[in-house]
Order: sequence, then C-alpha cells, then structure tokens
Amino acid sequence: MRTIDLSPLYRSFIGSDHLASLIDAATRAEKQSTYPPYNIELLADDKYRITMAIAGFSKDDVTIEVQENTLNITGTKNGEEKKADERKFLHKGISERNFERKFQLGDHVKVLAADMENGLLHIDLERVIPEAKKPRQIEIGSSRLLENK
Repeated sequence: MRTIDLSPLYRSFIGSDHLASLIDAATRAEKQSTYPPYNIELLADDKYRITMAIAGFSKDDVTIEVQENTLNITGTKNGEEKKADERKFLHKGISERNFERKFQLGDHVKVLAADMENGLLHIDLERVIPEAKKPRQIEIGSSRLLENK
C-alpha cells in the first residue's frame, strides 16, 4: 500500500515553515509538472526570490497576480503560433508553451517587485510581520504604571 503524497500541499509554500521545504524535498513526486523550471532563494531572514526560466516570453506574455495568499504566474503565447508553424525546426528544445504556476504564500508575505532579464523572471518577496504580531518585552512592575494612569 502506498502512502499518501502530501508534496503538492507543501511544494510551493514560501515564507511559511522550513519544515515544508524539507518535506517537499523528501517526498517530491516524479510526475509533477516541471515547466517552467524555477528556483526559490532565501536572500535574507525574511526576503525571498523566485526565479523562473521562461525563455521566449516577453513582459507582455506574462501575468503575475496575487490573490489572498496565492501567487499565480501565467505565461501565454498568442501571436507566435503562426510564426512557429512557418518555421521548420531540425531540433526544438526551447519549449514556448503556455504555463500557469501557483505558489502558496505564507502569512504576511508580500510581493515586492518583478523583473525579467535574459529569459529569467525574478519575483522578490518579503515577509512583513505587523507590530501587533511581533514579540514584545514586558518590564517587571509595568502593572503599577498602568494603574497610576
């Protein structure tokens, strides 16, 4: 009996938990879509970068949307289909097919910027924890100060 593969739930969590990436590495399924290939980098404690290899796509072909905690990156090639049919390839190794890639973002992870250079799409992210959620130090004797006010 096979165990249940939970890797689709954990494979694209960013800013959530380091454990999710460890589980992903340990349970990665072979049949998952690998197009387009991507990297997720940890730049600093709360800063991340997603880099996707999208050769053949221009800025106009790519849409980046954030809705709730989901980052959705879509690439669509519209007018190139006729040009590709007219050309005759001896070998076609650059896949310019349409794609959609979704990433689940952790709480308080914000998309800062997106840039495309040399066929690579870079998306910078940062986890911004609100002041109310950050730990604060309580001084001993602070209850007396509140009573006097």
